Amino acid sequence: MTNNDILKKLRVALKLRDDDIVKILALVDFRISKSELGAFFRREDHPKYMECGDQILRNFLNGLVIHLRGPMPNKKDKKEERIKKEQPW
Repeated sequence: MTNNDILKKLRVALKLRDDDIVKILALVDFRISKSELGAFFRREDHPKYMECGDQILRNFLNGLVIHLRGPMPNKKDKKEERIKKEQPW
């Protein structure tokens, strides 16, 4: 299974449009145009087909985590929150 196949299957399973995928990639500061993205979803024998690299899939998955769960809180903020809960006064 190629990276293109994985990207296609995730797009269908999560009901994502090209705009959504561009926004998800923007969450991890990875810019891509809709036309570049469309090249990943073409058939392999199409002249404008482009292979999805590991970096693009990795950034998409990292952005998807942020999109679904929200941004990860800072460790400093977590520590301060825990200290506030532990203080009896």
